[in-house]
Amino acid sequence: MHVNGKVALVTGGAQGIGRAFAQALLGKGAKVSPGRGPLPSPPPPARLAPPAGTRGRGVAAARRARLGGGAGPPAVCPAVLPSVRPALILPSLPPCLPAQVALLDRNSEAGQESKAALAEQFEAQRTLFIQCDVTDQEQLKGAFKKVIEHFGRLDIVVNNAGVNNEKDWESTIQINLTSVIRGTYLGLEYMGKGNGGNGGVIINISSLAGLMPAAFQPVYCATKHGVIGFTRSIALAANIENYGVRLNTICPGFVNTPILQSIDKEENMGQYYSYKDEIKNMMQFYGVME
Repeated sequence: MHVNGKVALVTGGAQGIGRAFAQALLGKGAKVSPGRGPLPSPPPPARLAPPAGTRGRGVAAARRARLGGGAGPPAVCPAVLPSVRPALILPSLPPCLPAQVALLDRNSEAGQESKAALAEQFEAQRTLFIQCDVTDQEQLKGAFKKVIEHFGRLDIVVNNAGVNNEKDWESTIQINLTSVIRGTYLGLEYMGKGNGGNGGVIINISSLAGLMPAAFQPVYCATKHGVIGFTRSIALAANIENYGVRLNTICPGFVNTPILQSIDKEENMGQYYSYKDEIKNMMQFYGVME
């Protein structure tokens, strides 16, 4: 899927994987000269004369001659061949527009810093930062509305916001799973073709922990398993209902983000803090992406 002219909403977009998503989307939607008009239409293909000896004998005879049927070798029209030129038929292309991205994050300082950094690399008007707590239903719905009001459309939703907090495990469920479900339903509401939308893509971020047990992060692991199960199920429903929206789940391994760094904090790991070295051993085994 090309992203030229598309509008994306990324939760948890101020840092980590969310920030990387935003930068990649903006990079893929590189701006092309807006004054470019449609390509000229190719010349019509030359009409071939019927093979020698078949004029007036009907279509069937001509077809047999071209395919080598009937008596003698297949007829060829050497006089016509030089006029036959391969033509590449290209549709008229509208001017390519750059992609635009809205960053949602509850961390206002990090969000503003990310927007400023992206504005230096890309055009400032291509990004929008909205401070939003994804666990607040009204804030999240309001953020979706702001994106559509600002950019005029919505094509891509990346439900990326997440935390690792085994001590405040209820908050972990709210952010890692409930907000993903809510963000998915909002994406279907605003992008679904049955609701007047243009279709689109929803990407829900899970984790390697969603594919295997994690003894020292049971709640985090449960939420990431839930993201996979929910996304697979709602994707089937979206297909049955013909929403025109594709749903995907990505399961990153260990990535050097604030979530990974939280394993060194007792206020995040709670009773599992003493097992942090076991997690670090897993990090050495699987490797850590920067």
